[in-house]
Amino acid sequence: MFMPFTPKSLSTPAAMMVAAALILAGLPSPAGAQGQHGIAMHGEPALPPDFSHFPYANPDARKGGSVLLGLQGTFDSLNPFNLKAGSAAQGLVGPVYQTLMMRSLDEPFTLYGLIAQKVETTPSRDSVTFRLNPAARFSDNTPITSKDIRFSFELLGRKGRPQHRAAFQLVKGIDTPDNLTVSFDLSTAGDRELPLILALMPVLPSHAVDSEKFENASLAIPIASGPYVVKQVKPGQSVQLARNPAYWAKDLPVSRGFYNFDDIRFDYFRDATTFYESLKAGAVEYREETDPTKWLSGYSFPAIGDGRIIKTALPGGGAKGMQGLALNTRRPVFQDIRVREALVLLFDFEWINANLYGGLYRRTKSFFDETELAATGRPASDKERALLAPYPGAVRNDILEGKWAPPVSDGSGLDRTLARRAIDLLMQAGYTLAQGQLRDKSGRQLTFEIMTTEREQERLALIYAQSLKRAGIEARVRQVDLVQYQRRRQKFDFDVTFGAWIASNSPGNEQRNRWSTQSASVESSFNLTGAKNSALDGLIAAMLNALDPADFRDAVRAYDRVLQSGFYIVPLFHKPEQWFVYSRELAYPSRLPRYGNPLFGQALETWWKKSP
Repeated sequence: MFMPFTPKSLSTPAAMMVAAALILAGLPSPAGAQGQHGIAMHGEPALPPDFSHFPYANPDARKGGSVLLGLQGTFDSLNPFNLKAGSAAQGLVGPVYQTLMMRSLDEPFTLYGLIAQKVETTPSRDSVTFRLNPAARFSDNTPITSKDIRFSFELLGRKGRPQHRAAFQLVKGIDTPDNLTVSFDLSTAGDRELPLILALMPVLPSHAVDSEKFENASLAIPIASGPYVVKQVKPGQSVQLARNPAYWAKDLPVSRGFYNFDDIRFDYFRDATTFYESLKAGAVEYREETDPTKWLSGYSFPAIGDGRIIKTALPGGGAKGMQGLALNTRRPVFQDIRVREALVLLFDFEWINANLYGGLYRRTKSFFDETELAATGRPASDKERALLAPYPGAVRNDILEGKWAPPVSDGSGLDRTLARRAIDLLMQAGYTLAQGQLRDKSGRQLTFEIMTTEREQERLALIYAQSLKRAGIEARVRQVDLVQYQRRRQKFDFDVTFGAWIASNSPGNEQRNRWSTQSASVESSFNLTGAKNSALDGLIAAMLNALDPADFRDAVRAYDRVLQSGFYIVPLFHKPEQWFVYSRELAYPSRLPRYGNPLFGQALETWWKKSP
């Protein structure tokens, strides 16, 4: 039986009595009383059933006008959900394609009603039922029904992205008793996050999607349920969105203050320089800057001086996540953990930060840096130790005691102390140093390739390669185009490459696709390093089954310690702030989301135009 309804979900004492009587009788409750307006991973939703808008949206924002946005890369498909979506157009999820429920960026992991206006689940979360909004429509005015939810679930479970397939296969069964109700049996999943993952399922129209051709790249104009429709496409160059005046959810609380532009155009740029020059010329109205050199010295052109373009830095909300060089353990050279740790020691962050980035970056110490979920600097709690007990040796003692951190060099670029520590580890792994080269027992030099996709990655990799060369290691740097990169990344055909592990403030199911044993063998998964570690598998399960925030925090910290102990990546760095440059004609709410990282979506969903 589903969770009893709280007084918040009923409007009158009489209705409460009727619902209670029906529950006791084992009969369904009245339609208006069924379910809750939101669902949180832990605890209850922060916003009440009658909330008017998200706190970080301005419900009085001006509607109208157009915005010109830029994206780096290219595209050959408008389907972001299949395996060939590496070259899909960006900026469509949210504005064009929407999900059953909508996530609040003001809470770690809480969803509120959108296509599904109510949600029911049991205390053990072994089932979940969604009650659809009868007003929900696709852009061709076709009603959204439970048939479409079933269709989306089954199609994405078979042919969708790895994260969809991995999560949906945990579902034991699906039931659609009527047009507005869909229930999932989760009794064999053992996953308390799964109801929320299902709530974030994109809803596709069963009448307009050819399931047989779903895996193919396609530029067909999609039919979806969002506030915008695709108006014009220039393959590989631009995508233009136009507001759908008949958008069915425009007055819902989750939509107020969102989707304020009449038209949005995304222009694609092959490289960062062209994107930057387009901003200077006024052909693009917004850019999130990621290059510290440009941030320090590249924004002194006339449009900045006369105020036509505004430059600002805003505090980034939530976990900082991890960027690093992924060491592919599928390659024999990286299967020895001592080799991997040595490569971490040889990355000279202090010199790089001072000489390349003006000291603007911070070294990333944890996969959940700058949150209470990070293990670095904290000794393991008793609960953490109990969670780690079944996996002896999975966490090094210094990491267990919170004493480990990425190495700190003397900043000279020639730190001999760290180099000696690295060489000692490599010798323990069976290498010998002769004539300036580290060689294995067969006489082969320690050699590998670093794959990059852009100039900044190439520059960083070349500097790192110089540090490695001084230690007797040959690292070849190879820059490839985005299409080749995507193909090689999907097939794990690389030695070392740059990766980004965006951190959620409520990590859960996505970790399976990044670090589980199963994902290491799934083509196109995000397990770039090929990690296969039973401790990681067990702690992902512990995160997903934690009943309260304290247990969840301890599970994530223990998980962080195992990742750190594996030395699967060479950790890079992060910005303490987010850097933005935008037209003075644009505005954004004064109240920023607490957990927005990035703070704003690609389509600037909460921004507006000051004048037509």
